[in-house]
Amino acid sequence: MTEPVAAVHRLRALTVELDLLGAEFAQKHSLHPTDIRALICLLDADRAGTRATPGWLGGQLGLESASVTALIDRMTKRDLVLREPDPSDRRRVLLRVTAHASELGTTFFGPVIGRAVDELARFTPDQRATIDEFLTTMHAVVVAAREQQSP
Repeated sequence: MTEPVAAVHRLRALTVELDLLGAEFAQKHSLHPTDIRALICLLDADRAGTRATPGWLGGQLGLESASVTALIDRMTKRDLVLREPDPSDRRRVLLRVTAHASELGTTFFGPVIGRAVDELARFTPDQRATIDEFLTTMHAVVVAAREQQSP
């Protein structure tokens, strides 16, 4: 197998393991896989400074409005997500992950994230820049492929 193909297979193996880890978290906390994806989207939005609205979340997850409402209702009842009025537009609702959800995630995923950070620290800054470029490029490749395959 050629080296680039082998790297793609290792990346696929990593994504499978990450999916399995996420599934274990979902099962442990009686969550639907869509709930996990929604939490990840909302946490990423918070880190990026993106105002997360129900419409935005639906777009990220590929869900229709009614499904997003049911998802948010379910997650709000479980104390995972808060609906807050947008201070700049009272007609709009913003979504935020609760401290409870963050604590659940940190407790479960914290050890693997800590190990990953420790392992990445072994690489030089130039190597980490290459790793970041590779991951960014692979993300763009997958997003483009998914967009091409969508109806």
